[in-house]
Amino acid sequence: MPNDKDSCGSPPAMSSLPDGIAGDLVRLMPRDLVFIMRFMGESQFRLQSHFQDFIRAELAAGGVTTETHPMIHLFIENHAILLRDFVFSGVSLSRQFRVVEIERLIGDTTAMMRVDIWDQLKSHIETVEKQFRSQTGTLPELLSAFEKPPGPIPREKKMTGGSDGPNR
Repeated sequence: MPNDKDSCGSPPAMSSLPDGIAGDLVRLMPRDLVFIMRFMGESQFRLQSHFQDFIRAELAAGGVTTETHPMIHLFIENHAILLRDFVFSGVSLSRQFRVVEIERLIGDTTAMMRVDIWDQLKSHIETVEKQFRSQTGTLPELLSAFEKPPGPIPREKKMTGGSDGPNR
């Protein structure tokens, strides 16, 4: 998301940013962090298998089989995964828990979970910043598409309906 800081001068010293932003995010956790259920393992396999069987049967009812479409298994698998993910995402989004609720459920009266989350945020921020810095050698080529064009930008001519006089 672009912001007003994109055109400002130098950013603050980099060593303080991961600590600062991680702290900001932890302070926002009561409002912005939700824990979402996620189905894993055999549950994913079973629902995907169900949808593969369902899609296969529906296609066969319409005359589409592996005999008429030898590569149809790729379509079936891809669409079964999409349907599985749609179902699990819908269920997960309808069952969200706030950090206070999780702390109460696990008995975390010392906010250790928040400290752990802060530590993980800081570590991941530092990792991606380090990764970005390691790729700065390739940036000039990538950024050239965003450069200001040389010289003045030509103005577009207005459409007046032609030079023969009024439109008819």
